[in-house]
Amino acid sequence: MSAVSRIVRKSQATLFWCMQGLPKAKREAIYTLYTFVKHLDDIVQSNLPQNEKEDLLSAWKIELDNIYEKKVPATKIGQKIYKNCMRFKIQKEDFSKILEASLLDFPKPLQAPTTEIFNKYCQGSAVIPTYITLLIMDEMKEASKRTLASNFGMAMEITNILRNIKDDALNQHLYIPKEILEQADISSHIPTTVITDKNLTYAREILAKQAAQCFTRAHKMISASNKKTMRPLRFIFHIYKRYFDIMSHRGWEIMSPKPTIKRIDKIMIAVNTIFDRS
Repeated sequence: MSAVSRIVRKSQATLFWCMQGLPKAKREAIYTLYTFVKHLDDIVQSNLPQNEKEDLLSAWKIELDNIYEKKVPATKIGQKIYKNCMRFKIQKEDFSKILEASLLDFPKPLQAPTTEIFNKYCQGSAVIPTYITLLIMDEMKEASKRTLASNFGMAMEITNILRNIKDDALNQHLYIPKEILEQADISSHIPTTVITDKNLTYAREILAKQAAQCFTRAHKMISASNKKTMRPLRFIFHIYKRYFDIMSHRGWEIMSPKPTIKRIDKIMIAVNTIFDRS
């Protein structure tokens, strides 16, 4: 098993197993992509001194130059990107957008970003990785890849934001756009204050409505695509949709505990995906 496979299997078992049906080259490229995204997130969330974080993130700008100028990458992940991903013609701009999203959450944690910044963050953290995954899988025409990635990625990222809102607040993060907070008549942008505000339910409902629309559009496109080649993404879609539905059904006023999916339920989602029962 490769190093990137081990990282994904340990930190994101669902992603690891649902990609097992892909050819090895595609599977390793997607695992490498996930490892890159996780590495950047680990830097931002770490307890390292701010100057060390800044040095590490700045070094990735140079590393992406190395990769695309065909110089020897300085990091193991950079070497894996060069080896596993470049054959799929991934543009430097897309990797750069992933890095830019990490920089938005640094040196200060994102707190009530503008809608523009929120969308830019979601682009780099979820939409672009989804697009690159589709590019590696070689499914759909270019315009369709971008459209599906936009809806699928936004649905996943908003689900994560809604699911982790309390934990994020305790770590000084607040990803709900300030325009939505204002619409819900929430004046504070302090994360721990916002999660105790009685109007937070309304803000979460507004954000959830956006996610629901993205889920609907993404599901329509996934259902119309090749069932076999899209099987891994269909499985991931239904996992995230289950998290979203759990939160929606119990009510957006409830933040704890975070929704979980039992192992047997994940197995059933996998079976239904394999036999096209969704």
